[in-house]
Amino acid sequence: MNPEFVFSSDFWNWWIITLTLANILACWWLISWSSKKRPGEAASGAVTGHKWDGNLEEYNNPLPRWWLWLFYLTLVFALVYLALYPGLGKIPGILGWTPQKQYEREIASANATYGPLFAKFAQTPIPSLSKDPQAVKVGQRLFVNYCAGCHGSDAQGNPGFPNLTDNDWLYGGSAEAIETTILDGRSGVMPPWGAALGAKGVDQVSAYVRELSGQEADGAQAAAGKTLFASYCAACHGANGSGNQALGAPNLSDRIWLYGGSPSTLRETITKGRSGHMPAHRDFLGKDKVHVLAAYIYSLSGR
Repeated sequence: MNPEFVFSSDFWNWWIITLTLANILACWWLISWSSKKRPGEAASGAVTGHKWDGNLEEYNNPLPRWWLWLFYLTLVFALVYLALYPGLGKIPGILGWTPQKQYEREIASANATYGPLFAKFAQTPIPSLSKDPQAVKVGQRLFVNYCAGCHGSDAQGNPGFPNLTDNDWLYGGSAEAIETTILDGRSGVMPPWGAALGAKGVDQVSAYVRELSGQEADGAQAAAGKTLFASYCAACHGANGSGNQALGAPNLSDRIWLYGGSPSTLRETITKGRSGHMPAHRDFLGKDKVHVLAAYIYSLSGR
């Protein structure tokens, strides 16, 4: 059974069927009942006795037949639609239409139209492709559709989502590294050190990290924090805090921050840790489209 028609129990299936059909039949009955003349009702065209503003009288004029038939036609249309398409509980409809099938047809049509173009782009190395105006425009559209939600439409990132327009890369900014990141995704974890360092130790490490990046920091705290950094942080970020692209550990010696470099933000990062996930797009976009998307991103840093 298609998962779109799965209900937690048959009760809800029959509830939807009954409620939908009952509403259609009720509308049909209401139109039929209201269009019939009932005993004691004034004759067609006669006044009903209701008056407003002294001389405005209400006449008993029935609705035009063509107007009533429009109502009937809408009800017939509803029944035909529900017979052809899903709408009555688990009944799939005569045509067997589903959103998934519609999506697959549209993807197949798009691949037939644009597949040869992406295949042609895939033959060109990313550094060269990044200088092709047509490829860059196509890659930009892909970026806006699939990446801008996290990295921003200008690709300058958001807290927790890297800026892609500079030359500071967590996992490397080479053409191959960018393409691998998009194809297979990335998962980065910064463990929480609050329990191990304590509040005092967190302040000291935070001061040392601020000093590494050229910010003002308490000298005594930074000196103590350097020792703690060597014990707890250097394994990932390097002895001098320059980072490790093999692990996705950021460079702490510049002023480019993924979550922010203020004292309070640094203390929060060290205390609670951070985790980030970049989803893989290999199965969703395919290698050829990712190749063009990587070329666009490669072009953003001005190389």
